[in-house]
Amino acid sequence: MVENFDDDEIEETPVETFDVNYSCLRCGTIVSNTELSRLPEIKCICGFRVFTKVRPPVVKTVKAI
Repeated sequence: MVENFDDDEIEETPVETFDVNYSCLRCGTIVSNTELSRLPEIKCICGFRVFTKVRPPVVKTVKAI
């Protein structure tokens, strides 16, 4: 007698990763966080090491009390 264990299968839930974009302060090249993590050191293609986080173009408005 063979039993099927289809109900006992473990489902893997995908882990959400947020891709953050950074911009080089000198040349303006946009690089993602995953590309920077692959490199041995955090450096732009122009050789500069200072990055700024690229913000979304949407502006939040909050009502005053």
